[in-house]
Amino acid sequence: VQLMESGGGLVEPGGSLRLSCAASGFPFSDSSMSWLRLSREAGLQWVSKISPDGYNKFYLDSVRGRFTISRDNAKNTVYLELNDLKSDDTARYYCATDSAGTNRGRGTQVTVSS
Repeated sequence: VQLMESGGGLVEPGGSLRLSCAASGFPFSDSSMSWLRLSREAGLQWVSKISPDGYNKFYLDSVRGRFTISRDNAKNTVYLELNDLKSDDTARYYCATDSAGTNRGRGTQVTVSS
């Protein structure tokens, strides 16, 4: 399993980012995918999950309505669009093949600061 996240950066409160995760080494189109984040304050926190076909999506309450998960099975890529970012969203974001984050990539840093 190989997962490579990208798209993080420094953004002001209220800003937006789009994270990508390129996957390989497993049957991506048959796999649910999750995004998690790690911060000093909250620890490792599950953020969102998408079903293999992309129709079912689940979110952490605090990000629902601001974050959108999607996937492109033709490109073996899962995305997380982050809107209306808040300082509490500052974390390292990981994609994973499981909701616990056991199989995850190296992550991409998102810093929300003015």
